[in-house]
Amino acid sequence: MIHPRAAALLVLAIVLGGLLPIRLQAEPEVRVIVALADNASQGILPVPAEIGNGDDPANNLYWGCSEGLKSVFSASRDWKRTEVIPNPAPAVLERCVFVHRSGRLRLVADAYRGSQIRQGTVDFFAALSSDQPATELPLVAYLGHDGLMDFALPESATAGRSSQRAAIVLCCKSDAFFGPHLERIGARPILMTTQLMYPGAFILKAVLDGWMAGESREQLRERAARSYAANQKISVKAARGVFPSASP
Repeated sequence: MIHPRAAALLVLAIVLGGLLPIRLQAEPEVRVIVALADNASQGILPVPAEIGNGDDPANNLYWGCSEGLKSVFSASRDWKRTEVIPNPAPAVLERCVFVHRSGRLRLVADAYRGSQIRQGTVDFFAALSSDQPATELPLVAYLGHDGLMDFALPESATAGRSSQRAAIVLCCKSDAFFGPHLERIGARPILMTTQLMYPGAFILKAVLDGWMAGESREQLRERAARSYAANQKISVKAARGVFPSASP
């Protein structure tokens, strides 16, 4: 009979010798691009100065405020914040990494400086069309002001293909402004918007819950509508009008 310790050493030797290949598979990752609200550089209706400073993620409407991404996911029992990285890229002021309690999904969110909204939009399309397998990066989301109302997207931004990677775009009238570009690269939009709206991160949280459960696009739309209705104190019927129905 082989002693347990000897057996363990034998297995280790086989692994190190390359006779027993082991593949370490990380959990799939969702990327979220957040363009910080910025009164000075974006074509938005001005918000109070303390939440509309695109250089201040801690107090920004879309990041540090109670309904901003960092706050919403940090407060959720379903997600654990594992990293906060300051200035991970020239245009990014802060990155937060969250892991779902199930261990099945990792969320990486970047807070883009408000004046760098154009770069954030370009990077959103770059992530959608990256060479990373869709099994590893199945979904990319954008949250913030619709910068495509203010500037044209460079042709190079939609030169790649997305391998049917899923996309969520939470900004005003994203279906009209982002939709044609998503179609061009072959992305698969699962939640868009048709009206002027408030892109609170609570919408993204609600939709991700359903997406992880394998719900249909119409079910995700209903989740978005119900969360938006509760926040805005409007009817669910009115809130449904903010998000387009899935194509037949």
